[in-house]
Amino acid sequence: MNNLELENEVNKYEISLYDKQKKFIETDLGKTINAGLDIGIKALLPNLIENQVISIKNAIIEQGFKNGVKETVNSCLDVGKSVSGVVTGNFENISQVQLAVKNGGVLDTISKILDIAINLANSKNLISNNISKILKQGKNTIISSISDKIEETLSEQLKAVEKLEKYCENWTKAYGNQDFSNMEKAYKNIENYLNKTIPLENTIKEARKIENMHNLIKNNGKNFDISPEEKILAEKLV
Repeated sequence: MNNLELENEVNKYEISLYDKQKKFIETDLGKTINAGLDIGIKALLPNLIENQVISIKNAIIEQGFKNGVKETVNSCLDVGKSVSGVVTGNFENISQVQLAVKNGGVLDTISKILDIAINLANSKNLISNNISKILKQGKNTIISSISDKIEETLSEQLKAVEKLEKYCENWTKAYGNQDFSNMEKAYKNIENYLNKTIPLENTIKEARKIENMHNLIKNNGKNFDISPEEKILAEKLV
């Protein structure tokens, strides 16, 4: 592979990583806000049955709240560019994500979106004047619930990333011992946790390096006798 081909591979990787991060955060943050909104509405309207809560929540979400979440994620990612100090805007670790969420004014933005969504839902008779009044008066309760769910989600992500890093270490140790059986066990766990965690730049690079080396050895009949050039290429294509 020449320098131009290698550069193209790196560029594709950077674009792919940004897209993956955006999609993951948008999905994860969307689910988190949805759950927090659900808890907040139930706290403010404890006498409503589940179906009524869902109807109110859906009415609010459909009235611009869904698009508002996307704008919030974009704001978070824009802040991430300055936080991480890299041109691509890729997050390198969970701490950068936490800082971007805080500095990006995620909760302030959600608060404004919530006002607009409640007013629109009320104007279209999707929720009553009384419920609209209760939701607006108790908005801080809803925001607090969303904040708690965001903290919980980020905490879960931190634990998942730590486990992923541990399995990467296990693979590296097994590789040093030329123990393909334990390499395979660690590799399967790496693949599993990669699907559960936010695609962080440093973690993804390490995981891709392991993926390239693992498949190189596996396709070589589990023979660890591979050329220096193949090792260099496996490390560069991350």
